[in-house]
Amino acid sequence: MQVANQPAVASRSLRLLNVVSSLDPATGGASESILRLSRALLDLGHEVETVSVDDPKTAWAQTLPVPVQLKGPAHGRLEYSWDFHRWLLGNAARFDAILAHGLWRYHSRASRRAAQAAKRPYFVLPHGMLDPWFRRRYPARHLGKFAYWWLTEEAVLRDAAAVLFSSEEEMLQARKSFRPYRCVERVVPLGTAEPPPDTVAQRRAFAAEFPELAGKRVVLFLGHLHEKEGCDLLLRAFLVVLQAQSKATRFDLHLMVAGPSAAPEYLSSLQQLASRCDEVSPGSVSFPGLLAGDLKWGALRTAEAFILPSHQEDFSMTMAEALACGTPVLLSRAVNRWREIESSGAGLVENDTVAGSAQLLGRWLGLTPEERNAMAASAVACYRQKFEITSSAKHLVATVREFLLDPSGERAAAPDPSRP
Repeated sequence: MQVANQPAVASRSLRLLNVVSSLDPATGGASESILRLSRALLDLGHEVETVSVDDPKTAWAQTLPVPVQLKGPAHGRLEYSWDFHRWLLGNAARFDAILAHGLWRYHSRASRRAAQAAKRPYFVLPHGMLDPWFRRRYPARHLGKFAYWWLTEEAVLRDAAAVLFSSEEEMLQARKSFRPYRCVERVVPLGTAEPPPDTVAQRRAFAAEFPELAGKRVVLFLGHLHEKEGCDLLLRAFLVVLQAQSKATRFDLHLMVAGPSAAPEYLSSLQQLASRCDEVSPGSVSFPGLLAGDLKWGALRTAEAFILPSHQEDFSMTMAEALACGTPVLLSRAVNRWREIESSGAGLVENDTVAGSAQLLGRWLGLTPEERNAMAASAVACYRQKFEITSSAKHLVATVREFLLDPSGERAAAPDPSRP
């Protein structure tokens, strides 16, 4: 898109606006990614605000750690809000660039309209919402999205300064879902912050809450209990592995499936699968619900391995947190950054099937203690090299600068990714 002349921005701090439909923690990792990235950008000296269509009266709104404008409540399937619409049009010109997070809601086209009116560049971060898995799994729903693509979203991507993908894999997969597909593509890896440092307190909190797991070899799933995450195939695979182990080995194993579920029927089906595992080894599966604070960090530090057999995953915040805690990760190849994990020796990778997940668990159980310790050390190194949030923030700033114009109307000087 054409961008009007702006103040020189080659070296000064940037003013950035995140636009998102919802920051509700219950919506998943995208909201947490936005908050953590905003915190990192603020720490680098940039100015960052976020606007959403959440209801300002919601309880969690009081604990947000960064400047946020909640302009809801939203109405209808597209989550429209007149207050949001008016605020965005009235404030877009205050910022150097707009970052539109996610698709398929009113906020994406509102970002395009406000950016064009204010003569500011905008960037789209799809957060995995263009992955072709959704087309294969929900073909009827895809037809509705295809109509909306023709009406709105194709233009949102086409006119963006760039579409920012969290990995090359996400970028390549996004090209397969809709036509026409025309946009400028860039890869800006996401990351997470260092874990809170009080390791001993975190482990103690977990041990006090789950004393029955003392001495167990815990494999941890931590995320939303949803079909997309492969929770059902994980439990089927765990049953296969339990049946293949000796009685003594089987007794030592425990699978913790932690996280909220918005689908009672799906949760019930998981619990039925878990009961079959318990028939082979009593107490071998637990569903503790949402873990937060020291309990979450204690789980990540206590578990031998973190497992994510997802059918589609753009960026997993909990995977990055596990790496930061020195916990190896067991992933499916549908987790977009699996190549970085495999090449760095920070975990194991297989297909997103029951057989693939069973192979993941079996390979992990087959490692020697020395091999597991070496993988734990590689996990920390992988986090610091590829998933640290400050590096992600610097990469984002460098990419945004690439598309800003200096007063002469020319592109600003080539960005230096090593500088904030």
